[in-house]
Amino acid sequence: MTVWTVETDFRDEWMPGVLELLSQEWWTAHRPSDVVEKSLRNSQLVFVACSPQGSVVGAARVLTDFTYLAMVLDVMSSKAHRGEGIGAALMDAIIEHPSLQQVDSIELVCQPELQPFYARWGFTGDVGRSGLMRRTANPLLTGGV
Repeated sequence: MTVWTVETDFRDEWMPGVLELLSQEWWTAHRPSDVVEKSLRNSQLVFVACSPQGSVVGAARVLTDFTYLAMVLDVMSSKAHRGEGIGAALMDAIIEHPSLQQVDSIELVCQPELQPFYARWGFTGDVGRSGLMRRTANPLLTGGV
């Protein structure tokens, strides 16, 4: 079994690998690389999973105020290595990150088929009376895939 290293100190050398991952996903493929770079640099936490050889095989980012809310975004793994534990390694690193230990709520949005995966870390669709609302100009985010 491969051991994936997850780093949180983002390095510029990882940018091409993360951009490549993002270019392969339905919700991020349309994003211009310069805008993606800006979003990565402005995220409070960026997690990068690397292979034993040092290549980027997964990534995720978190937006947070480090007190009340942390929002997990863009969790992804290389298509060539799906099912090998990269997503789990990323989620373990997020949940265990020292800066997120006192945050009241860690949230994410995912497709229904991924809910059992995230449930392993205590995520639930039971959010009381709350509901997701969205204002977007991105048609990919309104009709589902």
